[in-house]
Amino acid sequence: MILELSQLSKAYSQFDFGPVDLTVDEEVLAVLGPSGSGKTTLLSLIAGITGLDSGSILLDGRELVGQPLEDRHVGMVFQEGALFPHMTARENIEYAATASDHVDELATLLELEEVLNRKPPTLSGGERQRVALARSLATDPDVLLLDEPLSSLDAPIRKRLRDELHNLFESLEIPILYVTHDQRTATALGDRIAIVRDGGLEQVGSPSTVLTRPTNRFVARFTGNENLFEGSVTDRAADGARVRFGDLQLQTTASDISTSAVTVCIHPSRVEVETPIVADGNRSVNTVTGTVARWLNEGSVYRVDIQIEAGSLTLTANVRPPTFERLTIDNGSEIQVLIPQESIHLIPELE
Repeated sequence: MILELSQLSKAYSQFDFGPVDLTVDEEVLAVLGPSGSGKTTLLSLIAGITGLDSGSILLDGRELVGQPLEDRHVGMVFQEGALFPHMTARENIEYAATASDHVDELATLLELEEVLNRKPPTLSGGERQRVALARSLATDPDVLLLDEPLSSLDAPIRKRLRDELHNLFESLEIPILYVTHDQRTATALGDRIAIVRDGGLEQVGSPSTVLTRPTNRFVARFTGNENLFEGSVTDRAADGARVRFGDLQLQTTASDISTSAVTVCIHPSRVEVETPIVADGNRSVNTVTGTVARWLNEGSVYRVDIQIEAGSLTLTANVRPPTFERLTIDNGSEIQVLIPQESIHLIPELE
């Protein structure tokens, strides 16, 4: 199955969506963007809940525009599940099922056997979301749309369901659009990520590409790239350009930069730190000295802000706990910062 959106647009009194061109194969496309950017509108237009002003929606070559909701074969799961409160979990799933044996199969797959005879008000948030997903899957959809289905759940439940959904989605082999505001969910579930802003697509690509090779400063900031600096290309060569920002001049692998003015983008996860003694023994071309200005424990990583000695720049690094503890990092600690050439991304425009 291939979902193809062409010039999709919808105008509201104070908001214009589109035109959007997008192709989704048998994959999970995680859709990220600020509140009010058009994420839910995108799903509503595909599902037929909202009528579009212009454009085309093709599913394996079949035009969906003009088709009633029930003929589109599109499953949608809302943030709150939207279950019938007077029906049991089993009845909710049976209501949508195309075949009676689907109910028990899905109940087993989503671990719902013990709650099938209970009504939604008696279920936990995680159980309700799984019932809503089972009800949508029971229709044998050709496309699955999910609108922040895990956002209202506690972190441990959200993580467990995220793990379960990853395996489930891989087995479906249909286009899946998953709207979320949580970057961790997007990178964990998405084969690709789409960044939406003001009703348009800013960037679509693999999680790694979107996070470390953003197309503009908005995408960079939105995906957690705190290291953004105005810079200028000082030299170009076949193996990469040299760039100056602040008092630093570093070597990059960028070879296709045509402009002199650039935004230097270095994702915090790509900044390496070491003690001065170890780093001096294996000093790379992009090694600089700094002092820890502050650090914050964010659970899976430590966020460390480093004041670079050669000027007034501050670089942020995500440091894993074993490294943080081995280096005994604390405020005021002297530290060496190693920035791999391939980790320096140059955006050829300034905002």
